[in-house]
Amino acid sequence: MITPKTLHPHALSKRLGQGLLALGLSIGSWAQTTEPAALSPSVSHSMSPSMSHTMNHSTSPSPNTNNLACTSQEIDCANAATPWFLSDDTLLLVWTAAGSVMVASSKDMGKTFSPSTELAHHGQLLDTGSDARAQIVGDEHSRVLIAYSFFKDKNWNAQINFLRSADAGAHFSAPQALIKNGMSERFPSLGMDQGGRVYVSWVDKRWVQQQRAKSIKKLGGSIAMSYTDDWAESFHGEKIVNTESCECCRIAMDVSQSSMPVIAYRALFDQGIRDHAVQTFKVMEKTQELQASAIHPVANDRWQTDVCPHHGPSVTVSSQKTIHTVWFTQGQIRKGLFYARSDDGGQHFSAPLTIGDLNANESRPYILATGADVWMVWKRFDGVQSRVMVRHSVDDGLHWSEAQIVAQTSGYSDHPLLIKHQEKAYLSWLTRNEGFRLIELKG
Repeated sequence: MITPKTLHPHALSKRLGQGLLALGLSIGSWAQTTEPAALSPSVSHSMSPSMSHTMNHSTSPSPNTNNLACTSQEIDCANAATPWFLSDDTLLLVWTAAGSVMVASSKDMGKTFSPSTELAHHGQLLDTGSDARAQIVGDEHSRVLIAYSFFKDKNWNAQINFLRSADAGAHFSAPQALIKNGMSERFPSLGMDQGGRVYVSWVDKRWVQQQRAKSIKKLGGSIAMSYTDDWAESFHGEKIVNTESCECCRIAMDVSQSSMPVIAYRALFDQGIRDHAVQTFKVMEKTQELQASAIHPVANDRWQTDVCPHHGPSVTVSSQKTIHTVWFTQGQIRKGLFYARSDDGGQHFSAPLTIGDLNANESRPYILATGADVWMVWKRFDGVQSRVMVRHSVDDGLHWSEAQIVAQTSGYSDHPLLIKHQEKAYLSWLTRNEGFRLIELKG
């Protein structure tokens, strides 16, 4: 079992810079990109310098220092952090830094955190690409499941590992491979339904490599899906649900409002078009097989490219069973950030709605439903500051508020994420200058 370690305060504050950790994985189709980030509003909760295991708020760097090495495993050098609330209000935060996968817990909504636990260390082989992050889910029985990926060879073939905890994250099992003897798997996405079944999707390269072995040229990867009813003691229903998808974009999943998971991802269509699609799933009662719906396009953007966008979508399902999705495109028909909704299970979507300012540098949209309320956030960069923008709908996405700034920074920042707790929406945002912040969104 993996148990927490406490680092000496002086070791935590020592740093070689405040820029994004350079892990050397910017090669080929797995290339990673970095983005600048955003000043902390008074409503936010941050990991403060008084906490020995958390972020050192020394003099803020100018944006051009973001590429200096940052060598700590702690949150002050993290490139990405993912939150999860347990049923007892404990906030778990899993992050990647200095080649390690780390986790810590908070009992006060992210104001202070426990000593961190190192779950795994892969050094420069840890997958920290711009759309890659460790995933986490937990249930009412204090069980926690974490998944992440790393590169297992010099050919950039990846492996997904998972770890589980039975005591709310106090101890974890050793990492185990999701796929035994797999070829290459990346970008795991976890979702848990109301009955405690956990679904996992990922980008899988088996089918593509099999085609290449037959001298059939194929780009991209495939979308795969599986599930577990016994908290990763075993997985069932594994199948490729779409043979052709973008190989370097995250998969979005939501299962929270129903027992039918929905995923959104960047599919690979004819003529090299990399547009978005959704699929829904159900487990067949008699056979326990995983049944996938047809592949439903979200919008006809016609982004024709052989280059990896490194920019996946986000999806959420409201209490009205409406599917909401947001995405980024540089297509022939439209460019920028867009939103669409479906009230027929993803078969048809509304006309794409422009989210932000077409003349601004905007990226990383994320969406979350809390009942019939829907929130969307995204990142806007003006060359110096990164800002998290927010829009809100109170009628299930039919009408939206004007965009407002909810947070900003002048150094490196993670992608903005949204998380629900007690039917309230929170922005989860990790920045190099201000630390981890949990900000309640209010209409």
